[in-house]
Amino acid sequence: MARPGTIPPSGSDTPPVRRRMTAEARKSSILAAARRAFTETGDMNGTTVKMIAEHSGISEGIIYRHFESKDQLFFEAVVEPLESAIDELVAATALVDKDGPLNAARQLETMKGLYKQLISTLEEVLPLLGLVLFGDPQVAKRFYRDTFATAMDRLAEAWREVEDRYGFPFESPDISARAVMGIALMQALENKHGKKANRGRSVALLSEGTIKGFFPTLEAIAELK
Repeated sequence: MARPGTIPPSGSDTPPVRRRMTAEARKSSILAAARRAFTETGDMNGTTVKMIAEHSGISEGIIYRHFESKDQLFFEAVVEPLESAIDELVAATALVDKDGPLNAARQLETMKGLYKQLISTLEEVLPLLGLVLFGDPQVAKRFYRDTFATAMDRLAEAWREVEDRYGFPFESPDISARAVMGIALMQALENKHGKKANRGRSVALLSEGTIKGFFPTLEAIAELK
């Protein structure tokens, strides 16, 4: 028989010693379970700590050792990942010309890269985004005002700074940032739930349309006649 504290030899009848999870690992496990529970119900208020405990395979008491309330669970399991994803997108946009001067070709490739990253990130966090923006009105208002709108303002400012470096006027970067975010969100929904989403074609057309305009000017149409 193995001595206490040792791993039993192969073939031994002694049951293996169960290792206790670290506090950090336990907390991560609870957050993952909470994320699943909130996503399944689609409603923060309709999700109970008991449901989260069942998803975790632990008691409610253990959850309360790590989290003070369901609100804290929702914030750390759902809101914080969204904030991190949006922050990463904004940070990447500020570096569009770090590897060389911006020209028309690089501008188009940069826009393609931005759309790819935006769409991919939004597609990944759609369930969480839906929970936050279309769930509890107070949570939605706070998240949109303090996180989503602020991120789009930072995105707009990053674009303005790039344009300023090249001496181009940019009258409405705030509206442009919101338009691009909205387009990316709709494409993420199309990729997730649409029947025939051609991702490469979509990104190419969206990028060119954003830079050059989605509709031909009336003057150009008249010249063709």
